[in-house]
Amino acid sequence: MKICQVEGTLVATARIGGLQNRRLLVVKERGSSGKQVAVDPVGCKPGDWVIAVGSSAARDAAGSKDYPSDLTIVGIIDYWDDDGAGKAEA
Repeated sequence: MKICQVEGTLVATARIGGLQNRRLLVVKERGSSGKQVAVDPVGCKPGDWVIAVGSSAARDAAGSKDYPSDLTIVGIIDYWDDDGAGKAEA
């Protein structure tokens, strides 16, 4: 599992049929400057800190072993204590 922060929505109108109409978000993993695309089945908004899973767990969390996802958000973090960094308000 990874802790990431949602940066915004990714709009991709031309996509393979397997992606269906799932919402895609741009996220940045905590402690990294790189950005990734994640499937959002839980309803996140920009600025949210989230828990995301990758690999086969991402496909399962998106709803099917055949779903073409390598990163899926599985929860929104309400709070964690990490030296004052990363506290999210509910």
